[in-house]
Amino acid sequence: MAKNLVIVESPSKSKTIEKYLGKEYTVVSSKGHIRDLSTRGKFGFGVDIENQFKPDYVIIKGKKKVVDELKKAANKADYVFLATDPDREGEAISWHLYDALDLKECNYERVVFNEITKDAIINAFKNPRKLDNNLVNSQETRRILDRIIGFRLSKLVQSKTDGTSAGRVQSVALKLIVDREREIEKFITEEYWTITANFKDFEAELFNYNHKDIKIKNEIEANDILNKLSNAFKIESVEKKTKNKKSRPAYITSTLQQDASNKLGYTAKKTMTIAQKLYEGIELADETVGLITYMRTDSTRLSYEFVKNTYEYIEAKFGKEYLGSVKINKKKDNVQDAHEAIRPTSINRDPLSVKPFLSNDEYKLYKIIYDRALASLMKDAKTDNTTVILDNNNYQFKATGQTIIFDGYLKVYKDYEETTEKELPPFDTYQSKVIVSNEIKKEQHFTKPPARYTEAKLIKEMEELGIGRPSTYSKTIDNIKTRGYVDVIEKKFVPTSIGTEITDKLKEHFSHIINVEYTANMENELDKISEGEMVWNEMLDKFYNEFEPSVQKAFDAMPKKEAEKTGEDCPNCSHPLVIRKGKYGEFVACSNFPTCKYIKGGTKEVIEVIDCPNCGGKIVEKRSKKGKVFYGCDNYPTCKTAYWDKPIEEKCPECSSILVTKNKKIKCSSCDYEK
Repeated sequence: MAKNLVIVESPSKSKTIEKYLGKEYTVVSSKGHIRDLSTRGKFGFGVDIENQFKPDYVIIKGKKKVVDELKKAANKADYVFLATDPDREGEAISWHLYDALDLKECNYERVVFNEITKDAIINAFKNPRKLDNNLVNSQETRRILDRIIGFRLSKLVQSKTDGTSAGRVQSVALKLIVDREREIEKFITEEYWTITANFKDFEAELFNYNHKDIKIKNEIEANDILNKLSNAFKIESVEKKTKNKKSRPAYITSTLQQDASNKLGYTAKKTMTIAQKLYEGIELADETVGLITYMRTDSTRLSYEFVKNTYEYIEAKFGKEYLGSVKINKKKDNVQDAHEAIRPTSINRDPLSVKPFLSNDEYKLYKIIYDRALASLMKDAKTDNTTVILDNNNYQFKATGQTIIFDGYLKVYKDYEETTEKELPPFDTYQSKVIVSNEIKKEQHFTKPPARYTEAKLIKEMEELGIGRPSTYSKTIDNIKTRGYVDVIEKKFVPTSIGTEITDKLKEHFSHIINVEYTANMENELDKISEGEMVWNEMLDKFYNEFEPSVQKAFDAMPKKEAEKTGEDCPNCSHPLVIRKGKYGEFVACSNFPTCKYIKGGTKEVIEVIDCPNCGGKIVEKRSKKGKVFYGCDNYPTCKTAYWDKPIEEKCPECSSILVTKNKKIKCSSCDYEK
């Protein structure tokens, strides 16, 4: 074991970093989180409410071996570097490692880097620090909030509705979708008409009468106007303006997810999965390197080094006239400016040069990230914009045109923006101030209701409202889809009856908590904790004293939803059959459960194995929640006799317990006897 142990989150990341650091360092992976809140204590929160919300952490199932191996490695090393991701969650993971591995203050350091390149890694190890407890407290508070709200509201909706879960951010996102659907349902369509004059090289649309807005409500009004018009139009004014068209800042998490959805057709989940791989490292011809900076960020800031190198690249490739200015990051509420925007780690690693080493999806995402960062530092595009006003019997028509006179950043970004040029004829060359139209036509239209949310629009709305964090948007959207709260029709979210029901029930009892303002304010308070401006358990205490009484009232006030009857009776006990919901969908069963366990049309055969040795019932073949076969008593929960291995009708000669078959051998279910 090398003298220095480095712990990162991802196995693929560890291989890349170890190559950069050399033989004095061993880089290992925690494979993500190693601990989480237990399900002990009040309501299974894993939090001691009465003791200042002290959390009770346990090793995540399946991670004990990883933790044991990390402990051994840490004990052998002279120094341990905690190099998890550069955000609050990464800080919390590092703290859990520090605590679970019993590290000493004198032999550990926290190392943070925004990109996985040799220079960035070496520089990070030259500038280590200690854990930031404020960041840890902020993340810990978020986890406790999500646990309390999620457990209590999920229990409520499970017992009172057909839903399966609710959550702090998830329920607010769902409410946005349901509220939009209600707007659409209430929308009253209105008729309106437009009148357009067609000329040889352009067309103009009626917009004013006597220089005041005009609305044409029906065909009678449209015909009345047409009867007053001639084919001759007087050129009233020609206005020309040169305008600058600015590029946008480099991507943050939410804008990347939006553009990947709109321009590439990727879901937020797919986008983040691909971005993670690009960040952690791609094996190129002569090196393994991270192609992009850390992809969970809400800052548009770019490093001085990247700006400098990109300016040199722009000047060499396009000319000095294409050099633009750095976009200033106007810090908004809820913005964590801990690290940079999402950008390529090297501007010299252009998309075509790395394309042979990427899948098609990886290439497309890398290209859009690269082009956006490059364009953000290029000169504004310039356009000549012409507006012509034509008059016909006091009715004013407008025509507009645009010509690009300098492409600027569009040199590299035109494929991602709508920049249709529409050039108008040179009106100053007309000898007469009157021009004649070829045709004047009317057209009927109807107002349209607000559009349903697409994934990109929902992310944009959540970002603007300050709901959740960019890194959580993907998971939030995935939750409301997989739980059956929304259908996705033509890439738009339509709430299901269950989604609407849950939203209405929560609105009835938790309108003061499950709303945009409260959720956004909670994010502000989490920010204050991260900056040391608020005490984390005081914030939790204030929240819980308001939240828990509302939950208790809701449990008392909300009627339990009766299962829908099918109109048939159970053939075994004559109680009504009802429709129930299970993990794998709806099924018809007896309403007298658990006394009667009849399931109509159940394809699952009940396989009896032996008589139960404890109660006289039957030991039958069952499956756990994860699908693993086990053998249990059919009188459960009255009798809890169960075996993982298949029992046989023989008893152990040494202890009289049931014998079981395991790996083609017969063994005792209790002692070490083997036949």
